[in-house]
Amino acid sequence: MKTRLAILVLGFLFADALCAQQSIPAGTILPARLDSSLNSHKVRPGEKIKARIMQNVPLPSGKIPQGAKLIGEVLSVTPGKPAEIRLRFNRLEFHHQSIPVNAHLRAIASLMEVEDAQTPKTGPDRGTPWVWTIRNLIGDQTAYGQGPVAHGVEVVGEAIPDGVLAPPRENRPAGCHGDLDGQGRPQAFWVFSSDACGVYGLDHVKIVHAGRTAPMGEIALASEDRAINVRSGGGLLLRLNAESPH
Repeated sequence: MKTRLAILVLGFLFADALCAQQSIPAGTILPARLDSSLNSHKVRPGEKIKARIMQNVPLPSGKIPQGAKLIGEVLSVTPGKPAEIRLRFNRLEFHHQSIPVNAHLRAIASLMEVEDAQTPKTGPDRGTPWVWTIRNLIGDQTAYGQGPVAHGVEVVGEAIPDGVLAPPRENRPAGCHGDLDGQGRPQAFWVFSSDACGVYGLDHVKIVHAGRTAPMGEIALASEDRAINVRSGGGLLLRLNAESPH
């Protein structure tokens, strides 16, 4: 009996420690790749949306691993002109756990923009070592191999094999906030610049509601003159809202 009680107590302590390790602060950036297409002629309200975290996301204790799944759903669709898709990401899955989230959309990029940002701009061939490559990130910054990330001559972050680490930078004209707590905590940006904000490579699409204000977490994409079509493989830069469970 005592042995069973001890096992139960240890189990609860382990669960509490695991929850503490997975505390996700508000303001955390989630760089993701769409595993579902968003087409206003095809998606339906209630349909599940899936995306995948593309870079280890550092946390004060532990990390969200590359490959973690983001799950959301389509809230409403207007297929005509203007077209609109409203959606929400509400769950993060990794290590056999499902964690509720509430996130807004900081930036969205087409599949072509994502592929271009992953293709080195220098070197004679694709055999060029990674540490020598130069990549133009989505936004206005440049990653130099496994070295600095720069905005012009200003170093703003660090390039690593699976992405970019940098403190979020404010992009006031586009409406995105910078560092929220003043600590300059490096965050994961994958193929995006640390000031990336808005729509890239999808000229007809607009973010009409990012989800940072009420209704928090609800994202609305719109197009005035054609269908919305964000292909699978497109990039998302999400950021957790203050009301996200953590």
